[in-house]
Amino acid sequence: MNDTALQALQRTLAAEHAAIWVLSTLGGRASALTDPGLRDALAAAYDVHLQRRDQLRTLVAGAGGDPVAAEPAYRLPSPLGTATRIEAEALRVERACATTYAALVTATVGRDRRWAVDALIATAVGEADFGGRPEALPGLAAD
Repeated sequence: MNDTALQALQRTLAAEHAAIWVLSTLGGRASALTDPGLRDALAAAYDVHLQRRDQLRTLVAGAGGDPVAAEPAYRLPSPLGTATRIEAEALRVERACATTYAALVTATVGRDRRWAVDALIATAVGEADFGGRPEALPGLAAD
């Protein structure tokens, strides 16, 4: 694996660390709300991002890298006391991850690229859980 691919894996891993931290915080805030659908969507997204983080750690280590560690904390917008604000922040997280996965697709080849494409598609589709609307992926213009 070349340095560009390893750097892209590390950036994607860093994005997953951030996503996990933010989604766990959002889940905590949503626990006080009466919307079980939002809580369920946050819990499901959190689980997916944990799994991807673990897979990325394995990919980075397999490429000879030392997996980047999570930051001690990440910045959140304030306030996050309503379902609308929590949902908007969760959507921002999913979109940021989709952008990172798109960059990973361009930097990788073979099995790693296939994995990145699958993660990109799943993340883009997952945006709907937080009010996202379908959009063409970069390079796939709708006619």
